[in-house]
Amino acid sequence: MTSTSHHRDSADRPPAVPAGPRQSLRSRLAPHAHRYTRVSPAVLRVCVGLVFCWFGILKFFPGASAAEDFATDAMTDMTIGLVPAPLCLLLLAVLETGIGLVLLTGFLLRWALAAFFLHMAGVFLSLLVLPDVAWHTTAVPTLEGQYVIKNVVLVAACLHITADELTH
Repeated sequence: MTSTSHHRDSADRPPAVPAGPRQSLRSRLAPHAHRYTRVSPAVLRVCVGLVFCWFGILKFFPGASAAEDFATDAMTDMTIGLVPAPLCLLLLAVLETGIGLVLLTGFLLRWALAAFFLHMAGVFLSLLVLPDVAWHTTAVPTLEGQYVIKNVVLVAACLHITADELTH
């Protein structure tokens, strides 16, 4: 029992019975991490939903959103001026709040995810539509550009949510 292989094996895996204070942090956290893995898509869905609701609701109050001018200017340009800025702002408020509410509830989730990805396509297109506002120089975004680029994290989160929705 005191062979070299026995010592190597016992060092590589946590003990079957908790060893009290000497138990490694990793072995104490592993069961919690495993449980979190199962709920992580729901946690992401609710977090992204809260962010979308929050930012969408701000757009219902002109002047409350830091991204208001950039977003309305980009959308006005993308619609070649056919949709006036105040209507663009209202449409963005409704869209973002709606996506957020669906992400929070999970009701009609696939439709909201489709709307989310279409919305993100428009958001990222703004970097090309308003280059003078989005970029100081090549690869150096302005604050508005950074505001858009951070959405890549939301896209990654929603890809995870989508994968979970399509596989369960």
